Amino acid sequence: MASSNSAFSAFPVPAPADPADEVVREFGPLLRVYKSGRVERPLVAPPVEPGHDAATGVRSRDVDLGACSVRLYLPQAAVAADGAGSKLPVVVYVHGGGFVAESAASPNYHLFLNRLAAACPALGVSVDYRLAPENPIPAGYDDCLAALKWTLSAADPWVAAHGDLGRVFVAGDSAGANICHHLAMHPDVRGHAAAAAPGRAPLKGAVLIHPWFWGSEAVGEEPRDPAFRAMGAGLWFFACPGTSDMDDPRMNPMAPGAPGLEALACDRVMVCAAEGDFLRWRGRAYAEAVAAARGGVELLETMGEGHVFYLFKPDCDKAKEMLVKMVAFINAP
Repeated sequence: MASSNSAFSAFPVPAPADPADEVVREFGPLLRVYKSGRVERPLVAPPVEPGHDAATGVRSRDVDLGACSVRLYLPQAAVAADGAGSKLPVVVYVHGGGFVAESAASPNYHLFLNRLAAACPALGVSVDYRLAPENPIPAGYDDCLAALKWTLSAADPWVAAHGDLGRVFVAGDSAGANICHHLAMHPDVRGHAAAAAPGRAPLKGAVLIHPWFWGSEAVGEEPRDPAFRAMGAGLWFFACPGTSDMDDPRMNPMAPGAPGLEALACDRVMVCAAEGDFLRWRGRAYAEAVAAARGGVELLETMGEGHVFYLFKPDCDKAKEMLVKMVAFINAP
């Protein structure tokens, strides 16, 4: 089970309503902050427990890493396999939620990880990182880095027995995709691989689904109105009180002075964008910038859908198509 400091604590029992306890900050359905300091996350559904998924045959369990935790997913293919040659790719998944909401135990993420693990098949590692505002950024980045390094160490018996550490992927959506970019850029990740397997990229690939990047200057067909740009960065400033810059490299990896994208510590990158997502143009610009810097980029644009649609409509045809494309990317030589 997760520790009391992990993102599972994002599901408190609401306190009795107090007329004097007024809302002082609100970010759509994601987060409501009251004068007393009480925090509500209206969009977040109650967590689901790990275990055996009857629909896919995938087994899952939680591992406490201290400040954070992970939920591991083991498909039937791993149980049936025998020998090192049949080890599975490893997908370290980072959930979205604007750095302030959701967890590895959220029903939509649990469903998606079960399906992804079964479809590849792959060993899934879903990171349950600490959330802002209780734990402001960089806590979430730090937790995900710790979880990735833990995975690469093969300290868990499932990872050691069934995970192919030559085929490790990071994947995530929205804020989670943002975190995945920074994992792939982190010098500790490259250093770990250099020690373990000289000459090999630390990560086989990165999948960024509807990544939450932003910046002071518009790209593509983004609105150029300064007020809109400031509004688009409002949640970032709240979650990361240590910055007042929407061109902080953590939010804008294409900003002047940001680390060069040629340093991404992975062989290949897949970027998913959605036509109805206001982050669409930012995702496309990121894919183009990575392609220009180092190549090895696949861009999947889904028409007629919005931000993280596959979580809310997991059985629609376009969600199934996106899953098929992800599976092909993960299983490519």
